[in-house]
Amino acid sequence: MFLNKNSFCIIPNAVPTHICDKIVKYGNEHKQKMAVTGNISKRKKPLTQKEIKDLKKHRNSRVTFLNDWWIQRHVFPAIQEANIVAKWNLSITGHESMQFTKYNKGQFYDWHYDSWVDPYKNNTVRKLSVTVSLSDENDFEGGDLEFAIQDSNAREPLKKILRTCHEVRKKGSLVVFPSFLWHRVTPVIRGTRYSLVIWSTGEPYR
Repeated sequence: MFLNKNSFCIIPNAVPTHICDKIVKYGNEHKQKMAVTGNISKRKKPLTQKEIKDLKKHRNSRVTFLNDWWIQRHVFPAIQEANIVAKWNLSITGHESMQFTKYNKGQFYDWHYDSWVDPYKNNTVRKLSVTVSLSDENDFEGGDLEFAIQDSNAREPLKKILRTCHEVRKKGSLVVFPSFLWHRVTPVIRGTRYSLVIWSTGEPYR
């Protein structure tokens, strides 16, 4: 396990490689849709061509959502372990559906964070975000997960350090981080990048 100053926690080989391959095959058997952001996902009417074009300037990938226990049992214990080791000790009461994500050449996800102020109807918010690498690191180029981490030694209060998470490129590796942390996925230059994203939820912060 690798811990980066409590900003994120890496667990190498968290998911066996043959399970990663099984998840990729299973995810590709499901109908995938264009990834969206924020409240757009709640809309029932189709997006306009302009809205699609604008959205793809910020996020461009294909996703589908999975809720299978044979996948969850490899991931959920690692999330709890990271929560303790990193000393976040957050109250986690549930998990959202797992997002199977496919990035082809040229696709990316620009700077964003996963949490928001208003809780869900069940009075929970996103507290921890998780990314599992499902691809062999030699099967694609680009597609790096990067974090913008607060520089505690900087004189400027808003100065952040850019940190590329190289450790999570290995198939089966998993990274856990607070959902309020800014991050992005850089454009894929070659090949296809597959990942599994999970959001762990709990009661709102007080």
